[in-house]
Amino acid sequence: MRTIPIIAAALATLLVSVPATASARGSRADEAEIGRCIREASKGHAWLEKTLWGLRRQEAGWLGAEVANTNGTHDLGPLQINSWWVPRIARLVEQPDHQVRHWLRYDACFNAQAARRIFLSGLQASGDYWKAVGIYHSPTGWRQRAYAAKVATHMRKQFGANAFASRSGRGAER
Repeated sequence: MRTIPIIAAALATLLVSVPATASARGSRADEAEIGRCIREASKGHAWLEKTLWGLRRQEAGWLGAEVANTNGTHDLGPLQINSWWVPRIARLVEQPDHQVRHWLRYDACFNAQAARRIFLSGLQASGDYWKAVGIYHSPTGWRQRAYAAKVATHMRKQFGANAFASRSGRGAER
């Protein structure tokens, strides 16, 4: 019965070599942490929290995610921050690129804060909420519009028909 210890050793080796994030992908604890970080990043602004949730649902990343794109970049972490942003964020936080990339992948709060900054920079540049949602995804107009429509759908599913209602009763309808 020497084969059982050999099989057990092989399985143990395999389990050790698989990254922990692969087995934890989408775990309840991770989702709770991502949710906490989105709430924190929104700084009490319901509209911003809804926006970040819409982006999160569309991106569908997870802690540890590194998804390759056809253009050679990678989408990182829960809100799938494109690696194009790594050197820019690294300069802002005065940290090396490799550290920022690690944080984007494995630190839910750093990832959510980066998503907030990217979205708000798009909003400041464009002055248009839905354009800023699209800018989060792409610099290309038609891709921005398609992406914004998908995010709006996720927001309606999560927050209902009045997801875009403002305090005055008039919403940013899409």
